[in-house]
Amino acid sequence: MPRECRDRKTQHISTFNNQQTFETSEKEEVQYTEDVHQASKITTTDDTEKAGGDLSVRSFEGTPEERAYVRKLNYFIMPLVGGIIFVQFCDKAALSVAPVLGLNADLQLTGTQFSVLGSMFYLGHLIYQIPNQFILQRVPHAKYLSVLLLFWGVVMALTGACQTFGQVAAMRFLLGLFEAAAMPTLYMITATLYRRTEQPVLFGYITLCNGVGAAIGASISYGFAHMNNARGIENWRWGHICFGSLTVALGVVSWFCLVDKPDHPLLRLTETEKQIAKDRTRDNAVVKNKIFKYDQMWEAVKEPRYWYIMIGGLCISLQNGGMLVFSTTFVLGLGFTGEQSLLLQIPSGMASALGVFIAVLLAQKTKQMLYSSMFMLSIGIIGLIILLAIPDGAIKLLGFYLSWAGTGSYALVVTIIGNNVKGYTKKIFYNSSIMIAYTVGNFCGPLMMADVQAPRYLGGVGGFLGGFAVAFICVYLVRVQGARVNNQRLANKSGEETDVYLDLTDKEDKNFIYRL
Repeated sequence: MPRECRDRKTQHISTFNNQQTFETSEKEEVQYTEDVHQASKITTTDDTEKAGGDLSVRSFEGTPEERAYVRKLNYFIMPLVGGIIFVQFCDKAALSVAPVLGLNADLQLTGTQFSVLGSMFYLGHLIYQIPNQFILQRVPHAKYLSVLLLFWGVVMALTGACQTFGQVAAMRFLLGLFEAAAMPTLYMITATLYRRTEQPVLFGYITLCNGVGAAIGASISYGFAHMNNARGIENWRWGHICFGSLTVALGVVSWFCLVDKPDHPLLRLTETEKQIAKDRTRDNAVVKNKIFKYDQMWEAVKEPRYWYIMIGGLCISLQNGGMLVFSTTFVLGLGFTGEQSLLLQIPSGMASALGVFIAVLLAQKTKQMLYSSMFMLSIGIIGLIILLAIPDGAIKLLGFYLSWAGTGSYALVVTIIGNNVKGYTKKIFYNSSIMIAYTVGNFCGPLMMADVQAPRYLGGVGGFLGGFAVAFICVYLVRVQGARVNNQRLANKSGEETDVYLDLTDKEDKNFIYRL
């Protein structure tokens, strides 16, 4: 082991022995980590003798016992995570269908003001990312996310009471502020609970729920369009009130039921399952650490890979932001009625979900995440070219739907972070940074759809096309660099196993092999 890593190992062991810094956000988390750290020193117990060896060092990957443990995790994780992503998407996307439901006419909004409303959400999103990096490392993730759900649900409902452009803009800003931590928190929860081999499906599931949210949300919005201003309340206000109330209810459920650590009391683990949790923690290389390590953050900033991923994520998100806010308006410009444009958002959402499904399936079958991401970008590029090249007609819908293939590409880019960034602070920093890139892209996307470009919005669509091309190059460069490092490490592989509880980064751990 290099001298630098030996020194760091001694430093981290000393820190652990003297300060007990690992898993200190809750009392039981401290005890769990102390038990896990000592696991390698356990020799024999009654349980391990029955199992035919020491469970503390045995790999449970793929065993029936582990599959039972994963089913427990999925029972608590999948429904709630899917629900959170669903309401998050419906809440932020409510603005896109609001013009058809009467928002612009009711508040007398201009096209420019509507674009500003679309961007205000992402301004709040952007501002909160920096403090979120520090908060996320110091608080219980499930409780933190639950409180944010309550806050943004209240803001969403109050938006339905707004009477002016300024009031709606303020509410959109606060909505973005409180939603900002949702995705980074969910990424950390899944990265903590699931093996690296399982994470592509999990991260894909998170992104896929956005597409499902778009489809179901459009169906619900179609129902709002037929409420005929019930009880004297405009249809667009009903949408905000109903989705806001649903978000508050989900926040309460998440407070009590969302699992965020491998030995959560709700899982009611057996002794064998506790050992499985420890084995999985060693594999996914994520150990919660309350100390914010600035050296890991600066290490990330100095990596070319970091900038490739952030630029790529930003460029993919331009299309997402622009098309999401203007989706209904854009389809209206193709000659469809208001109600038809709402219904046509359903296949739009399903196209996004299908893109994620294909991307994840392709990555699983080929074991090539980054090449699969590039393939999905290629499909999106074809769709944007169709939108630019064809003046009018229903065929443009095909291009519109194909352009959502970029969502699948983005899902795999996020998965690359979960799989290949090691070091707790560094992983949080990467996750927060990709959310900043996502936010900036979504903030700029609606502004690129200038009112004077209607109905074809050639400038905006051309910008999205250029963004996909830049992202394609960035994803390719990430793969080239990762493959080069893997070849070097495989050629000089040491026989010494790395202790995951030292919290080394992927750069410091020379045994760490990137998944590309």
